[in-house]
Amino acid sequence: MHNINTYLKRTGFWAVFMVVTIFLPVTRASAFFLQQKNKEGEVILDAKPANKNALFKAGEEINYKLSVKNTYNEKQEGKFSYIITSDDGKKIFENTSDFSVGAGSSKSLNVKVAPKAAGFYHINFMFNLSAYDDTVRKVFGVNPEAITSELHKPDDFDQFWQETRQQLSKVSPQYKVIFRPDLSTKYKKVYSVEMKSYENLLIRGWLVIPTDGSKFPVHYRVPGYVVELKPNMDNDDYIAFDINVRGNGNSKDVVHINTDNYSTTNIQDKDKYIYRGVYMDCLRGLDFLYSHANLGIDTSKIFIEGGSQGGALAVVTAGLDKRVKVLTMQVPLYADIRDNYSISASYKEQVVPFKMFRQYKNQHPEFTWEQFYATFDYYDPQNFAPMVKCPVLMGIGLLDQFCPPRCSMALFNHLGSTNKEFVCVPNSTHEVDFNYFMFQNLWVREKFRIP
Repeated sequence: MHNINTYLKRTGFWAVFMVVTIFLPVTRASAFFLQQKNKEGEVILDAKPANKNALFKAGEEINYKLSVKNTYNEKQEGKFSYIITSDDGKKIFENTSDFSVGAGSSKSLNVKVAPKAAGFYHINFMFNLSAYDDTVRKVFGVNPEAITSELHKPDDFDQFWQETRQQLSKVSPQYKVIFRPDLSTKYKKVYSVEMKSYENLLIRGWLVIPTDGSKFPVHYRVPGYVVELKPNMDNDDYIAFDINVRGNGNSKDVVHINTDNYSTTNIQDKDKYIYRGVYMDCLRGLDFLYSHANLGIDTSKIFIEGGSQGGALAVVTAGLDKRVKVLTMQVPLYADIRDNYSISASYKEQVVPFKMFRQYKNQHPEFTWEQFYATFDYYDPQNFAPMVKCPVLMGIGLLDQFCPPRCSMALFNHLGSTNKEFVCVPNSTHEVDFNYFMFQNLWVREKFRIP
């Protein structure tokens, strides 16, 4: 202390100035942070439907329970509103009321809405409070199995695909099955597979065979949109066969198209459209499985699975070829394409698939939507749905904009199978959840009587 006093005496004014300039900002900063601490907080919102899957029956009241937790050190007050719109953006109902919640406290609200017609609806809960604004967005469905849509199936639809299959049958597949010891394990043998498909194009896939048995059912997986499928090492009770259709994964030798252009490649000509060959690639995969039963393939138990584009491919394959015994799909892309167009028109920002379709239309102003449908009506998975007779399981996410729930359910309701189920995941977007896949596993095992 003596040394400090001596120093202060020697420095005089400058020491006092330094003390003030150093400590005054700290004092002000402390006051600022104390003030901010008093203002810090948030309003935690949660909205749960009365029915866990957010699906309501015909004539049933729509009911949501909202919980509001205020962690601010001051009361929050303002307005609470909710708006219900159809999935294509038309306002159906709106309500606003005063709302307040005390500092550090919670409050519950019950929102009840009169029964609605069959369909899917967006409900937005909005809180505009003293220091907090937020919106909770949810979707609920009403009597989804009553949703209908018009099939725009061309008169020569069946003939078109019969002729396409005949063209595929004239292509010698020239199968190659190549053992890959570098990818194999003690329990799984991995093979790369090559074959010639529609228009004599080379495509590839992966075959994984468990080593602890002689004969297995097959999990046949088809790819999502420009997605690369790799060897599936997760199946212990199945042979896993994953095919990369043209332009996907390791099948890009000839068709190498980016995501923005893939779905519009030759869209102006139904005979040359990219998906004509893609659909045949999936059937060529079945040809491969049936011609290689010697590898332990139980051809009486083939189940096909796909998500997004893969969901569409799975429906088409099962519709065109009865060698598929079970179909599982998630969020099927392109389903009910005309209603998808109407729904996507209400989006602030475009997403797959109409992001690409509208982009192509803008770049080709002479190309009309009538011309688009003149091609796509041959490829809409919904038009293949009535031909599907095998058991079907579908999973959808209610918040999905890529594959609107209404379109997925329209496809589902057109399925020709009398043995079909769907699972709805209310808080998922373009995906399902782990619980769905757990259920799917048990569901398929039951169909194939696998203990």
